[in-house]
Amino acid sequence: MNRTPLFPAAAGVRPQAPPGTGIRATPRCGTGPVPVPVPAAVRFRAACPDCRGRFELAAAALRLAIGATRRTTFYTFTCPECGASVRKPAGERIIELLTGGGVRTLRLHTAL
Repeated sequence: MNRTPLFPAAAGVRPQAPPGTGIRATPRCGTGPVPVPVPAAVRFRAACPDCRGRFELAAAALRLAIGATRRTTFYTFTCPECGASVRKPAGERIIELLTGGGVRTLRLHTAL
């Protein structure tokens, strides 16, 4: 299994407020973080373990699932070259990059 890391292809994955504006990049309110707009140009480099193709994907082409364990925390995408459905594990750094880049996230809950 090819474990090519996923990382942003463009600088500025985390939105930054202009210097001197006094605005925090991730403002908070009483219920948690307020969504910050993400530039549409954020792209991620990825590789397909089936065809070994390397390419860049927009945030909309990726999905992140966060589960209770490492085994149930992963990201998925469809290879644009061969059409294979790819699922790769996501550690803390990958989660941070993907969520900061605007990738849709699904939180998995276990039934009690």
